[in-house]
Order: sequence, then structure tokens, then C-alpha cells
Amino acid sequence: MGFPNLRALRWKVAALTAIACCAVATVVGLLVHEATADHGRRAGDERASTQLQVAEREFQRTGQRPEAASLMTANEVPEPLARALAERQQTDSYALWYDVKEPNWYWLWAAVPVDGGRVLAVRTDMSAEVRSLQLLDRSIVKAVLAALVVVVPLAALATEPMNRRLRHGARTARRIADGDLDARIGRPGRARDEITEMSAAMDAMAGALQRRLDSEKRFTADVAHELRTPLMGLLTSAGLLADDDEAADLVRERVGTLRRLVEDLLEISRLEAGAERARLDDVPLGELVTDVLRRGSCADGAQVLVEGADVVRTDPRRVERIVTNLVSNAHRHGAAPVTVTVTASRIVVRDHGPGFPAELLAAGPQRFRTGATGRGHGLGLTIALGQAEVLGARLVFANADGGGAQATLDLDRPRTSPGVPVHREQ
Repeated sequence: MGFPNLRALRWKVAALTAIACCAVATVVGLLVHEATADHGRRAGDERASTQLQVAEREFQRTGQRPEAASLMTANEVPEPLARALAERQQTDSYALWYDVKEPNWYWLWAAVPVDGGRVLAVRTDMSAEVRSLQLLDRSIVKAVLAALVVVVPLAALATEPMNRRLRHGARTARRIADGDLDARIGRPGRARDEITEMSAAMDAMAGALQRRLDSEKRFTADVAHELRTPLMGLLTSAGLLADDDEAADLVRERVGTLRRLVEDLLEISRLEAGAERARLDDVPLGELVTDVLRRGSCADGAQVLVEGADVVRTDPRRVERIVTNLVSNAHRHGAAPVTVTVTASRIVVRDHGPGFPAELLAAGPQRFRTGATGRGHGLGLTIALGQAEVLGARLVFANADGGGAQATLDLDRPRTSPGVPVHREQ
């Protein structure tokens, strides 16, 4: 069984690591880019300023345009350079202007006003600095990509031990949820982290749950066992009462109810303790169900439909107990007509009442939780489900499309063996 969420967690950690690497590389790359660009600009400014100073001294000495410079009128000066000259007049410095000519032709202009309203300007080629900066940017990107190729797999591998421990914990939790209360995560070795704390807490929780359930099972069995002795006395005493006394009839009826309750509690305690084992035999399923309903007190008003029933290998006593409880529950909490349909190795018991309550469909039958009628003790369906698990069968509770509750017992047994609990479908 896979755990896709845990696998996703590993790649989420790797993705976060990659994002962190990219963020660090981006910040470092921007800092290096800005530092290199600033250094190149300062070098270009100094070079252009030096050239302009040389050209200006030569112009003042000869009155002629220097060979490495341009002498322009005010109308010939490019507008950006003219704006820089206007600002220069306020700061008393050389005017500088980058003239970008794509692709990769970058000129730095330096200008100063001279006599006659003319402007003396020189320009410096900055393409070498620009190409060097572009090469640096490409190198940074390549380095980041190469680092990601290495870092992401390493991050995934580094988180694999953590994922392995989480998967082990998830498997153990599933085993506990399926009824294996002896399952434990165990000691994680030398690791001392949050997963260790979670594992210890889960093991402690499983141990406490196991002790509580064992105590509850022992209490149920002890109570039922201790009640049997005084109950037998009550049954004997009730039998000695007069037959034509209404109060005596009421006492006998209540004592009989108490006896059935005690027997149900004892049966539940044996089922929960795993003491029950199926005694298998080849049984004609249709004949078995028909006979159970014909001689059982629960069959009043129940209709039996047998359609191609198989001969199944099962425990007839437990099948009888399941069918009796399902039909009794249909009469007690449902409404007529109650139908029992036997097809192949499947038995379907359906009534036409309000249907199973939502909490039963969600969590299964619960002891001492009755339906809307308030009758019964909630033990019949619990016993039926436990007996089905002993048989290795599947008992499903649902509400029929046309209304009413429907319980389906599937005795087809290639999936499991007797005595192994079967997951209840909802």
C-alpha cells in the first residue's frame, strides 16, 4: 500500500529547498550584478572624463576641434545630452549620457560647453563592459541551474529516512485502526526529533487504548457471568408463580428479557476476545434460511425468496444467529413487509421502515445504542456483525433505494478465512 501524501511531502521538501536555493542565488546574483555594473560605470565615467579633459585642453590651446572629439552647435546636440548639459550647468561637472545602440553597442558620451555656444563632446565604447556583465549574468544562471540539478535530488534523498519513518508510522496507525492493538511503531534508533515524539505518543495512545478496551471487555464478561447465577434463581422463582396472574406474566417476561440480555453480553465478550471459531460444513443456504425462519419466533410476517441459492461451506449455527438478529431488528425498528432474499451465497434482509440511522451507516452498529423507536439494546446488529467476521463473511448495512433498511450478508469466502475480521463497507 502506497502513501502518496508522504511521497508528496518528500518532493515538497525538495521543492522548498530548491526555492530557497533560487532565492539565495537570486539575491547573490543581483548583488554581484549591481557591483559589477557599478564598477563598469565608474570605469567608463573616468575614461570618458579623461578623454574629455584632454580634448578640452587641446581645443583651448589650438582653437580647433580635437581629432578624438566632436564639436557641435546647440541644435546638433542630441536631446538627452542637452538635458544632461543643462543639469551639468547647475553642478559644474561634465555631462554624461549613455547612448544604447542594440545589439551590444553602448556608447558613453561626455560633453562640456565651450566658446561660441558650441559643445565639445567625446564618446567612449562601453560594449566590452556590457558584454562582460551579460556573460557574468549567464554564468550565474548556469551555476544556479547546475546547483539545482544537484541540490533537488540530494534534498529528496536526505528526506527519505524521515519519509520512511512516517510511512512506518502510517502503516502502524492503519493496523491499529483495523483492530491490531498490539501494533507499535517502536524505537526509532538514535533519532530525537518531532517524529520520535509523535511515534512515542502514538505508541502510548495505542497502549492506553488497548488497556481500556481490555478492561471494558473483562468488565462486560465479568458482569454477564456474575449475573447468570442470580438470573437462574430468578428464572426458577418466576416459573413457580401462578400461570393466570398478570403480574406473574409480567415478571416472567422481564426475566426473560434480562436472560437474553445477559446471553448477548456473554456472546459479545466472547466475540471481542477472539474466542469464537467457525465450525464449517457444506450447507444448502436456501434450505437453511427457510428452516430458520419457519421455526424461529422472529419470522412472523417475513417473506422468504430463494433464487438459485448455492451450497456454501459455512457454520450453520452462526448463519442462523445472524439471520435471526437481522430479521428481529427489521421487525423491531422497521416496518412490514420484511423480505429475506437468498441468491447464490448472499442473504439480503430488507424492511420498509425509515431505514438505518445515519450514525449507524457511518460508524456501524454500537452496543446499547437503539434506533428512533427506543426499543432494544443495540446488541443484535453488533452480534450479527461479529459473527459475520468470525465466518470471514461480509455484512453491509445500507438504506434501499425505495425506502427501508437493507442488510446484506455475503458468504462468498475467497477473500478471507474464518476468524479474521473483515472491513465493514458503508
